[in-house]
Amino acid sequence: MAFGIVWMSCQAVMPAVLGRAIDRGVADKDQQQLLFWAGVMLLIGLLQAVTGIMRHRFAVTNWLTASYRIVQLTTRQSVRLGGSLPRKVSTGEVIAIGTTDLSHIGNVMDVTARFAGAIVSFLLVSAILLSTSVQLGLVVLIGVPLLLLLMGPLLKPLQSRSATERQMRSDLSNTGTDIVSGLRVLRGIGGEGVFLDRYRRESQATRTAAVNVAKLQSVLDALQVFLPGVFVVLVVWLGARSAVTGDISAGELVAFYGYSAFLMLPLRTATEFANKLIRGRVAASRVCRVLALEPDVVEPTSPASPPAPASELYDARSGLRVRPGLLTAVVSDQPDDSALLADRLGLCAAEQDDEVSLGGIPLTSLRHADIRERIMVSDTGAALFAGRLADRIDERGNGDVEKALFTASAEDILEGLPDGLDSVVTEKGRSFSGGQRQRLVLARALAADPEILVLVEPTSAVDAHTEARVAARLRAHRDGRTTVVTTVSPLLLDAVDEVAFMVDGRVVAVGTHAELLADVTAYRRVVVRDVEAVL
Repeated sequence: MAFGIVWMSCQAVMPAVLGRAIDRGVADKDQQQLLFWAGVMLLIGLLQAVTGIMRHRFAVTNWLTASYRIVQLTTRQSVRLGGSLPRKVSTGEVIAIGTTDLSHIGNVMDVTARFAGAIVSFLLVSAILLSTSVQLGLVVLIGVPLLLLLMGPLLKPLQSRSATERQMRSDLSNTGTDIVSGLRVLRGIGGEGVFLDRYRRESQATRTAAVNVAKLQSVLDALQVFLPGVFVVLVVWLGARSAVTGDISAGELVAFYGYSAFLMLPLRTATEFANKLIRGRVAASRVCRVLALEPDVVEPTSPASPPAPASELYDARSGLRVRPGLLTAVVSDQPDDSALLADRLGLCAAEQDDEVSLGGIPLTSLRHADIRERIMVSDTGAALFAGRLADRIDERGNGDVEKALFTASAEDILEGLPDGLDSVVTEKGRSFSGGQRQRLVLARALAADPEILVLVEPTSAVDAHTEARVAARLRAHRDGRTTVVTTVSPLLLDAVDEVAFMVDGRVVAVGTHAELLADVTAYRRVVVRDVEAVL
């Protein structure tokens, strides 16, 4: 802003110096005065050049800093919210922040320096004009604010239309994301045409909203040229009349014309600032809405000391007791109940209470970093990130990738890739089939080797032969470590140490798979779909 003020002030005083050079040098035929004022103009020009360069450099720096600081803050907030993020805000909303909102906020930072210079230079020119001609000075002091007021009625509708267009753009991004994510399913059921029509309708509605914004924007841009042009004509006309009557000299007339031409710059800068400020406020309100979100589970103010290794994990609400070092399966007549239990065990549920404890200490009393280090939940919605396959499987950088791939029965996937572990995974692993992605996600969880691993339906998308191999290898891989698997697959259940059977969210029976099959009719009905048990 300081450089902007000096830069534009140099432009503001240049017509006055030029008028002095004409009156005292050219009109009076004084070569010494002409050289003196020419030297002053040179110095002012050099100062203007230096400050203009520095203003531009800092403006660009501020633009980039503001824009990418928004990205940093949004990313940190996304990490802080974790699993709470998709429950509180849509994907398109977050994408729009990183594509359009950051640009609008950066534009405000860019124009602020020029706007500060415009305000100061306007006051400076007004003071110079008042000292020369009260009439012209008053015309400038009153006329410039009046021109800005004439454009004021356009600003509020522009803000409203911009906010509507921003929301529709976010919704359109959501639709596009949904289509891309579910493209494989859509092709399978022949639903591409339905979603294409839906996207086309939303796209056209968004285009219409953008055109409505552009209509007001075009009027505002036209007024930025037309109104200052009319003002320049008025000031020059008044100055010419004063020169004819002898109230001002020829040099002062040239200076007045220079002031009039110069005043177009602060006028346009002021309207540009108002326009960008409106768009920036709309964008900032969306960013602030995301930054104001709170995670479902917050960090404890006075975290407890983590329990000793190999501690028991217990959920009082369901009655599930996970003994350390065992492979435990959870079977439920309602799959959603077992999935919710898995989230609760890893402090990932939308509503978390003190009923889940590790070694007798509630999870809500422990630091989240300690919980994430010791307990990992891998559910069916887990996705593969883009990048080198070996890095995407071994996210922590210290796991046994080959052993994890073997346990997940994913060797065939590796053999089918031309570059093996150096192959690049596309976004969300879309180049792999559903069963392949599920096995790679399982391998990633196994490579992390947490103290307690919770797997939600880890083999639901693979064939029976592959599932049998995974079941046999999983027990050996996790030997001595605590593992919880939610499943109704007999192949997996036959390989676990202990099975907890849930009905209506409560554990009603605990035992081996064989024992529960023999003794619990409801369990047999859920697992093997025994028709006689139903009857």
